[in-house]
Amino acid sequence: MNDLLYPVILLLVGVFAGFVNTIAGGASLVILPILIFMGLPPNVANGTNRVAILVQTVFSTAGFKSKQVNTFPFSLYIGVAALVGAIIGAQLAVDIPALIFNRTLSVIMVLIVFLLIYKPKVSVEIIQERTSGMALWISILVFFLIGIYAGFLQAGAGIFIILALNLINRFSLVKSNAAKSIVILVLTVGALTVFIINGVVNWKYGILLAIGNAGGAWFSSRWSVQKGDGVVRIFLVAMIVIMAVKLWFFG
Repeated sequence: MNDLLYPVILLLVGVFAGFVNTIAGGASLVILPILIFMGLPPNVANGTNRVAILVQTVFSTAGFKSKQVNTFPFSLYIGVAALVGAIIGAQLAVDIPALIFNRTLSVIMVLIVFLLIYKPKVSVEIIQERTSGMALWISILVFFLIGIYAGFLQAGAGIFIILALNLINRFSLVKSNAAKSIVILVLTVGALTVFIINGVVNWKYGILLAIGNAGGAWFSSRWSVQKGDGVVRIFLVAMIVIMAVKLWFFG
């Protein structure tokens, strides 16, 4: 492939990733193979993707805030728990051999698809939110574990976060997305720091991706609030289908 096309490709897939990650999650499943195809080792692709994720979540958080969707201080509590886990997960990702990383990615994606297909349904419109007491402590533990996974891989972490907020805390999908942006912003600071310290970030590719991610995230964060939970649910289902097809038919 002509190297001159790389910036265009990275910008376009960045817009796609920012849009999909903000509404549902799972776009890193597409971004990581593209970065590896462009010649980056798996751990460098993983670290480089975090540059774009960090910028994306800054813009998506700002977008939700501009629409008065507020999840503080709860999102900060679970974000700090996820941050601690992310530092652990990122160090694991730096040290793991490429072959094991790729095989782990395949297995985890199968589990994500299974969980999404068989997750229990919750009528969030009529159930009161739960953000204190036992629900808070359960959330802190769950988000610590999610943080380990997100630090290690990132792909699909947004979907896990939406599921946790929906099932444990009874957040609507739109509010879950707003909280998700803050959580990923906080944990990505820790994960990216680990990748930078270990020298596994390609800044040129990361910045190009970040520019695209920022645009997609800003647009989709505001658009999803206007459209409501129905649109978010459609994108969640779409990402389930895409993940399943890629895993089972394209490896």
